[in-house]
Amino acid sequence: MPNPQDLKTPGLTPFSFHSDRPLFRVTSGVSISEALSHASDLLHVAKLLAEDAAMIRGTDRYAWASCYLQDMSKAVIDDVVKVLEAPGSQLA
Repeated sequence: MPNPQDLKTPGLTPFSFHSDRPLFRVTSGVSISEALSHASDLLHVAKLLAEDAAMIRGTDRYAWASCYLQDMSKAVIDDVVKVLEAPGSQLA
């Protein structure tokens, strides 16, 4: 069974699509621990921005920033899930 600390992101998950093509992709080789920690930070900031967007009328800039941060967070988490659910990982 692989050691969870040795697992790395495969870099297979794209995000921020424009004209049906991804502008960005999760980088391969990042430890899943670091990747999940970063996703948690992104989601925290997205939550704060969403709260501000709910309070400030007449602007959508906070909502869009929150949306993009959530998109990045989801891509990182989806990439980590691909590692954890990979055949032979014995962690799924």
